[in-house]
Amino acid sequence: MYCTLPSPLGTLYIAASDDAIVEVDFRDDELAPRPPAGPLLQAACEQLAAYFTGTLKHFELPLAPRGTLFQLQVWQALKAIPYGEHRSYKDIAESIGNPRAVRAVGLANGRNPVSIIIPCHRVIGANGKLVGYGGGLERKAWLLQHEAGRKKTGR
Repeated sequence: MYCTLPSPLGTLYIAASDDAIVEVDFRDDELAPRPPAGPLLQAACEQLAAYFTGTLKHFELPLAPRGTLFQLQVWQALKAIPYGEHRSYKDIAESIGNPRAVRAVGLANGRNPVSIIIPCHRVIGANGKLVGYGGGLERKAWLLQHEAGRKKTGR
């Protein structure tokens, strides 16, 4: 089951199994609006809407992203990055006990199926530059500015 949610950055597609969110992704195609069916998708929409208004800094949703064991480790480490902060790919590699896996961390980060809730946008290059984001660097910059409390306009 899935629903769509308009956001300042475009339409979000939110998919769930019976008991967990499995995907949150930006959709630039013409996806028809679809309201949430059931309490889990309703909660996801409410929490994401609150995130975009700046009133929610920590999501409380059951997640079940599908990936390899390594990807799941990386995604778990991403969830530990506090709101408004960022880490480098090297920081994430070290946090999972595999400091030489920087490139693999980057690949896993790019395959995160639950955008925003698993905050892959909080990972930047070691030089402090914005690098790679499945939703586009413009959206990544917006999300980081949003979490930093800077004023900005929509997309």
